[in-house]
Amino acid sequence: MCLRGKTVPKLVLFNKPYHVLSQFTDETGRKTLADFIPIKEIYPAGRLDYDSEGLLMLTDDGRLQSLISHPKHKLTKTYWAQVEGAVDKSHCQSLLDGVELKDGPARAISCRPIAPPNLWERVPPIRQRKTVSDSWLEISIAEGRNRQVRRMTAAVGLPTLRLIRSRIGNLCINTLPLGEIKQITGRNATEIYTQYLKEDN
Repeated sequence: MCLRGKTVPKLVLFNKPYHVLSQFTDETGRKTLADFIPIKEIYPAGRLDYDSEGLLMLTDDGRLQSLISHPKHKLTKTYWAQVEGAVDKSHCQSLLDGVELKDGPARAISCRPIAPPNLWERVPPIRQRKTVSDSWLEISIAEGRNRQVRRMTAAVGLPTLRLIRSRIGNLCINTLPLGEIKQITGRNATEIYTQYLKEDN
């Protein structure tokens, strides 16, 4: 699709399954985005770990990719984390106050204990331990450092067992089925960012 000779940018939402790489090729034969996304010449705007699930965004527009992924834009990312142990308000307060990681301090924008969300089954399922309880929390951050949420929960004594990114900016996985995509288009990158991603703070 073109407008006045210019390509209209695309934004693709993908509900990434567990153990899928956030790239289109892999020399070792692991599952990649190519196994799920037939659209050509789009690239991830940020990454989602191999062992994490949920919302990943891809685009064919470099400016939009930067607006979504560059830390200076502070676009909020929200996660559901199943953790080992019982989450309480003191854990969330510690995450809101900030924890010290090896690559510097990290702080949650929001955090709260939640009931187990209504999710698809993970394949394979997490390992259950009869002697250790687990619980869920929802946490939002404005960064995207390597395995940041997992390291943050571990820092307050709650190792993450399962991690799902539920939201980026104003867009969330909602009813998007696991392994499926949804495409958004706009006249330009700024329009897509402002209309669909930018949060009204």
